[in-house]
Amino acid sequence: MRRLLDALYALGAGLAALSLLSIFVIMMAQVVMRELSRQLPAADDISAYLCVATTFFALAATFKRGELIRVGMGIERLSPGGRRIAELLVLALAACVMAYVTRWTFADMLFSWEIEEVAQGTVAIPLWVPKLAMPLGAGLLLVAILDEFVTVLRGAKPGYVVAAEERAAAGDFSAEV
Repeated sequence: MRRLLDALYALGAGLAALSLLSIFVIMMAQVVMRELSRQLPAADDISAYLCVATTFFALAATFKRGELIRVGMGIERLSPGGRRIAELLVLALAACVMAYVTRWTFADMLFSWEIEEVAQGTVAIPLWVPKLAMPLGAGLLLVAILDEFVTVLRGAKPGYVVAAEERAAAGDFSAEV
């Protein structure tokens, strides 16, 4: 099960990287086409959709690596037992929030598909396609949060804490700034 979950997080990160690379390719194509007095239709729209996809697909992997913004000043001062309870409460709350976000972004995507909503730009892009990244990415983050919840429930340190401790031990404080 661990390998499957890690593969899912890596897939999300890979899709985020592919989306980011696609933004670069579109922007470079747009620069070249401007020099040729041409225009790349819907470049701005597609870049915006890919920006959202990059953000949502990267959430789970970023969370698992302990690189999402997290305020640990209060939790770090607690005893190990108190910290465990606080982590469980925070993870449960985060799971509820992400379940809500996943449900509503999925409903929005489904509604766009049902009414055959298209972009109003120069290219009529079916909007359910770019909107699909939001429930997929949010759902993947929900899985990662539940994964950490089970880890803490079993009495182990959350992976994001372990990753932050490993970076600190190596002298890498880049994620802390």
